[in-house]
Amino acid sequence: MDSKNRTYLECERQWVFALLIFVGGFYGSYTYLLRGGVFCNAQTANFVLFAIELGNFRWARAAYYLIPMTAYMMGAFVSEAISLKLTRIKFLRWETILVGIEILFIAALGFVPDSAPFQISQVAINFICSMQYNPFRQAEVVPMATTFCTNHVRQVGIHLYHFLSKKDSPFLRRSLKHLGMLAMFVLGGVIGVFCCNAFAGRAIWFAALPMLFLFIDLLRADRKGPARHPAARALAN
Repeated sequence: MDSKNRTYLECERQWVFALLIFVGGFYGSYTYLLRGGVFCNAQTANFVLFAIELGNFRWARAAYYLIPMTAYMMGAFVSEAISLKLTRIKFLRWETILVGIEILFIAALGFVPDSAPFQISQVAINFICSMQYNPFRQAEVVPMATTFCTNHVRQVGIHLYHFLSKKDSPFLRRSLKHLGMLAMFVLGGVIGVFCCNAFAGRAIWFAALPMLFLFIDLLRADRKGPARHPAARALAN
């Protein structure tokens, strides 16, 4: 079926992924600036810092980076375990439930005092970032990451090359989609810096605003039920 004529679930929409990666950029600024200089979105940088500390024989500092990395791994473990057994509760899809859980985490983290151990926020945010990344994998059949940038940078380069060599506009559109995701991540990070500077630990509550908007939209879509393309209904009959 032509992708232009395909009907997608609401949780597969491109704008949903753009909003999620915006929040991912916000999380990155928040944890790096206010919660111990670690990264929650992806773990490559944490592994680099872990290796540096090992190379310098600073065992305690190396162990410090194991905390966010382990939390990220456990988030993937829990998300996968749940998603394989639970696709929905009544009319609610797992993706909608997960966004609701993430909002609750954000609300709770705003009450954590700045004097509290950084590991509380590190574990929570790494855990929910990993849980989010696991089910949100494709935006309108295009593989998309919602918490980190590396693959988007790669995809921009790959599809830009194919567009220039083949003069095929779908490659340009695909490249621009990934470029848009990168722009949203950066925008989320920039706004995160402003909020952190102004509100310190309470800044995390600003991430709840786009997530709440997303939750309401997904909830409304779940109540309506999955939309189906006429061709799909014909095949079902």
